[in-house]
Amino acid sequence: MSESLIGQGQEQQAEAPVEAAVEAPAAPTGDRPEWLPEKYKTPEDLAKGYKELESKIGTKEEDLRSKIIQELEEKAFSERPADKGDYQLPEIIDESMAVDNDLLSWWADHAFENGFSQAEFEQGIEMYAKAIQGTQPDMAEEAKKLGDNANARIQSASAFANKFFPESALPAIERMCETHEGIIALEAIMEAVRDGGYSDETSSPDRISDSSLREMMQDERYWNPVRRDPAFIKKVEEGFAKLYGR
Repeated sequence: MSESLIGQGQEQQAEAPVEAAVEAPAAPTGDRPEWLPEKYKTPEDLAKGYKELESKIGTKEEDLRSKIIQELEEKAFSERPADKGDYQLPEIIDESMAVDNDLLSWWADHAFENGFSQAEFEQGIEMYAKAIQGTQPDMAEEAKKLGDNANARIQSASAFANKFFPESALPAIERMCETHEGIIALEAIMEAVRDGGYSDETSSPDRISDSSLREMMQDERYWNPVRRDPAFIKKVEEGFAKLYGR
């Protein structure tokens, strides 16, 4: 039977070499871009990572910006007083005039909000004072324009104003009389009052009048230092005091 065809076929099958089994490669799960870093599985992971990094960088920049602003503010306000009420007025300002002064209150608010130092606060006031100084009349020069009897004329005008004008009107009268023209204008009012019969002494034949007193002031015994007469000067002053209630 070994010589039969069946026997030969079995012998050939037994003698055939056994080939090694080869494992087939796994099917790829997807195409991976060459530019994608190894730590990221997908491009979406890379995009997410960059977004997180950008957020962290933005937060650090904001913190840095806030810190710089804070440092600048601390430096800018380093010489500012603790409170706006701590600013001291310069010597050129009368403290009694500063009470309830809207302009000074505004300047203190402005100086404090902008971190001004005491020196800067004073400088602003001094600059304003110099700016308005040129617009204010020179009292000494204005008095000279009234002549040698300027003091008596000013005192007479002041006595008249205090006697005939209400207290509420006196500030306006004072502003008017900052110049020699104002004194002259007030003297005209004084003459008009007398001519209208408002003086208590108009019926007296030997009454003291403003004009007679002014005539006396032209006398050398009143204004000339060489020929001054104390008794004569006293008579003039007493006449004004009697006439205007001083």
